[in-house]
Amino acid sequence: MNKFIGNKRFYQMVLSIAIPIMIQNGITNFVSLLNNIMVGTVGTEQMTGVAIVNQLMFVFNITIFGIISGAGIFGAQFYGSQRHDGVRHTFRFKIICCLILTAFAVALFYFCGKDLISMYLQGEGNEAERALVLGYGRQYMLIMLIGMLPFGIEQAYTSTLRECGETVLPMKAGIVAVLVNVTLNFILIFGRFGAPEMGVMGAGTATAVARFVEATIIVSWTHSHKKKNPFIVGAYKNFYIPANLVKKILIKGTPLMVNEALWAGGMAALMQCYSIRGLVAVAGLNISGTIGNVFNVVYLAMGSAVSIIVGQLLGAGKHEEARDTDTKLIAFSVGSGVVIGGILMILAPLFPMIYNTSDEVKGLAVQFIRILALCMPINAFMNVSYFTLRSGGKTIVTFLFDSVFMWVVSIPVAYTLSRHTNIPIVQLYFMCQMVDLIKCLIGFVLVKKGVWIQNIVLGED
Repeated sequence: MNKFIGNKRFYQMVLSIAIPIMIQNGITNFVSLLNNIMVGTVGTEQMTGVAIVNQLMFVFNITIFGIISGAGIFGAQFYGSQRHDGVRHTFRFKIICCLILTAFAVALFYFCGKDLISMYLQGEGNEAERALVLGYGRQYMLIMLIGMLPFGIEQAYTSTLRECGETVLPMKAGIVAVLVNVTLNFILIFGRFGAPEMGVMGAGTATAVARFVEATIIVSWTHSHKKKNPFIVGAYKNFYIPANLVKKILIKGTPLMVNEALWAGGMAALMQCYSIRGLVAVAGLNISGTIGNVFNVVYLAMGSAVSIIVGQLLGAGKHEEARDTDTKLIAFSVGSGVVIGGILMILAPLFPMIYNTSDEVKGLAVQFIRILALCMPINAFMNVSYFTLRSGGKTIVTFLFDSVFMWVVSIPVAYTLSRHTNIPIVQLYFMCQMVDLIKCLIGFVLVKKGVWIQNIVLGED
């Protein structure tokens, strides 16, 4: 059992990194839940429109994550070997790429937003309902575009701080931002304290303002604490990045970026397949997905912990310690998934009762939540397997493991079952989730073989 269970000092070290990330993500997702409930009290069409746009925005968010993660592999290992110039170069790379991607995404959503939303309105339901959902979704999307730039910049800073072991400040900034978000949501959605009643536009405005607040806190703190963050010293004097490092980041990072974009796009495609069963299915999945995100923070934070801890050990050349640490982290993550999944299974009937929607939507949501709870240990193992492979720079392997599996296996299964069978949505959703058991087996083999154990910054200046 010593192979899978660490000592007290080990868990103190892991939790010191993971808990701030859990708290930040947990609060963010809890506020998303509150936002979802607030919009849901206005009407089912409003909630569905916002849910569709958030699914599209999720593709942008995850693609940003993919860009910074590619450079972040090098950033964590540079920091592990105490080479701050290398961290500075990876930071510059992130900033440049985030600005380019944000400009592209804003243009895409602005000019093609209606068509993208309409893709989810092909299932059962009358034309009036679909028109309402499209209108509310478009209103919300246009406001959300404003918050994309600060989000991209903040992610470049936050990821670099975490790679250098600073996880508390991003947590604090996240707490402030979500408090701003939920307060403005209450004021602007419902028109409190003399403010206009803005509905979905109020929800979008609150989110955009909160993103500016979070970015301001992160950026100002980083620049005012240069001794703690030596990578920021001279970061903007020029945008020089060694050509050899750019080449390596592109070789390692491009598959990762493409992987994240394709994975997020795959999630959007899966939702589109489920939407064939009607707007009630979209609404039910929106509720379950929002609830699931609150409970997923534990195993997701463990993935970030693997990326940081194992990446630093590999950068320091401690390969055997990295393998041992990774095994214990995987066991801890899966065990956490079992416990959290059990709690979610018990509490599943309570959450949909909060929403002002139909009994049919509530009933579907309960069943979807229970499926998520059952799959939580599976998702926990897939998540830490992915981050284990990524920590050693095996981005081609992670690309095949993650997004290629989704597009070659998961989506064809969902597409075929949704369009060529009459299987009810709950059974359809369950079958599509169970396909991931194949992915777990692949992840187990890859991690056990140790293909990820390597130092990728050796010899870099």
